[in-house]
Amino acid sequence: MPHDPHQKRPAGLRLKLSNKVAVATVALATLTAVNLVSPMPRAEAASVSIATIQGTSASSPFVGSSVTTTGFVTAAYATGGLNGYFLQSAGTGGVVDPRTHRASDGIFVYLAGTPLSARIGDYLQVSGLVSEFGGLTQLSPPTAGAIVPLDPTGVTPPLPAATKYPATDSDRESLEGMLIQPAGDFTVTGLQSSAQYGQIELAAGTVPLAAPASVAAVGSAEYAATVSNNRARAVWLDDGATTSFTSAAGSAKPLPYLSGPVRVGAPVTFTHPVVLDYRNSAWRFQPTTEVTGANEATASPARFGSTRTAAPTDVGGSIRLGTFNVLNFFPTTGDERSGCTYFSDRAGSPVTVNNSDAPGCGVRGAATRAHFLQQQSKIVSAILALGADIVSLEEIENSAKLGMPRDHALGVLVDALNAADRRADWRFVPSPAAVPALADEDLIRTGFVYRSSVAEPVGPTSILIGSAPFDNAREPDAQAFRPVYATAEETFLVVSNHFKSKSGSEAKGDNVDTGQGAFNGDRTRQALALLDFTKTVSRASGTDRVFLVGDFNALSHEDPVLAIMAAGFADLGAGTGKASYSFSGESGSIDHIFASAEAQALVTGTDIWNINSVEAPVRQYSAANANVSTFVNPKDPFRSSDHDPLVVGLALPQHTPPTIPNPPAGESR
Repeated sequence: MPHDPHQKRPAGLRLKLSNKVAVATVALATLTAVNLVSPMPRAEAASVSIATIQGTSASSPFVGSSVTTTGFVTAAYATGGLNGYFLQSAGTGGVVDPRTHRASDGIFVYLAGTPLSARIGDYLQVSGLVSEFGGLTQLSPPTAGAIVPLDPTGVTPPLPAATKYPATDSDRESLEGMLIQPAGDFTVTGLQSSAQYGQIELAAGTVPLAAPASVAAVGSAEYAATVSNNRARAVWLDDGATTSFTSAAGSAKPLPYLSGPVRVGAPVTFTHPVVLDYRNSAWRFQPTTEVTGANEATASPARFGSTRTAAPTDVGGSIRLGTFNVLNFFPTTGDERSGCTYFSDRAGSPVTVNNSDAPGCGVRGAATRAHFLQQQSKIVSAILALGADIVSLEEIENSAKLGMPRDHALGVLVDALNAADRRADWRFVPSPAAVPALADEDLIRTGFVYRSSVAEPVGPTSILIGSAPFDNAREPDAQAFRPVYATAEETFLVVSNHFKSKSGSEAKGDNVDTGQGAFNGDRTRQALALLDFTKTVSRASGTDRVFLVGDFNALSHEDPVLAIMAAGFADLGAGTGKASYSFSGESGSIDHIFASAEAQALVTGTDIWNINSVEAPVRQYSAANANVSTFVNPKDPFRSSDHDPLVVGLALPQHTPPTIPNPPAGESR
């Protein structure tokens, strides 16, 4: 996983540099170093308003100076590691226009080692040193004596500022540290760090942030506009803490916000005010007290709409074709091999393999059979609910690399499907006689499973062998199908794919990431080789009705997809308005079903079933016992993978078995 620039720092780490101004706050560093304990002399303090301290620029004009100010406590963090509270001037807030309200009336009071005794609603006089911590203006009283309770009689407390989320940093700066009641629509757009730092990424508006290359080509004006729009809309919902939930201590604290199925795309309703905060290089809605899974019913400032569906949208058709990346489905588990190392749960027990390249390991996926069975249960649940009759699988164990029959893992999955399905008609398409040399194959492969009561393979699978562009990816495999009892004229061809991933520090030349991920050059060459291969197998199969399916690791306006579409194929998923993948708070499809012009004539509908990419990763089997709260449900399909499956309906004739005439009277068969 790439480094998350928004991750929280551990509670004890307080850097003394400003991201707003490239000036070291030497005075604060000196003050902290000597650990002053005596009250600040009043002669050195100037009584100023919070708005004056904040100023109208990105950095306070009082950095390094000692000041005295007054205000009401609007948010207090006695637990969680923030070690302070927000203070806001009396009588401020209410109806605020960030375009004309140029100086914030709120400020964070950082207490360091001073005990927190203030409560929300207290009216205080605070003296301390002004600094910029990571871009957040804060006031640091040296001792408890620098904080003086005041009589609030006759003083008007601040009100939450009722305003839409500002689109620019300068307008947000004018509200930094103030209590606000977010107005307008908000949508969950990212959950990637929800189980690590208890934070959820939101987008102002009714839709999640779009991956720019899913909207337009890199370098285009529309691409740049999407990047700008994402910056204008993104904001974190934080938990009022610095907890790292992956630490031993953090994992014992119930994760916030996730007790219900919070999903990317869910609408957000703010039921309580929040503070507009800036820390760790991002703007945040901070609750007024720490939120955990134990108190979220009362402490959470937000509610999330329910968006789960029990099945995909009905795509019609007499045969349904699907594609599904099954997240390193390895029946061979790490504990059956030697040399594997693991990602472990909070008790230290292995859950998943973390280095398949370790000598003697050679597997990915689950560390133990118990965890594999959890994974398998979710995958089976997803495939059955998908409703597809033919499914292309990506990222399934290549059992030949482990000294077993090449199709062993496919057989395990088919057995599990039949055990869970009363129709028990699932089969896998066997590998052909001609397969790539073992040394040229990856640990994972693609393959097909299908319902034998609905569809049947026509001829053996064809695998692209010896193609240089696929030296670092899984070779495409093509299989013709038709409805059972159908004629040759009803045949269609499906080519399963899994292109090179976007990660890799070893990328060189045109594989260096210039906006489309690493190895875009290789993926584009793989797309061109696929098109050549498709022409060959299409002629051999006697059909122009061709579907290219799978995990292409390329967004809709990236070069590999553009090359395929330039050859006359349509991206069926693009018409759904949905995405198959979510990363860093942005959604886009890297899984596709492309149809030739002749194949498009068969299509009755398409859906991307959002059961995985939109779910919190903590619901994945690999997160079992990661937190004191339980989120993994092996019986449901949600977060069975990190990719969403696609399904397409095809209008083909349905045939009944041929009638066998009864023998004449007196004769037997």
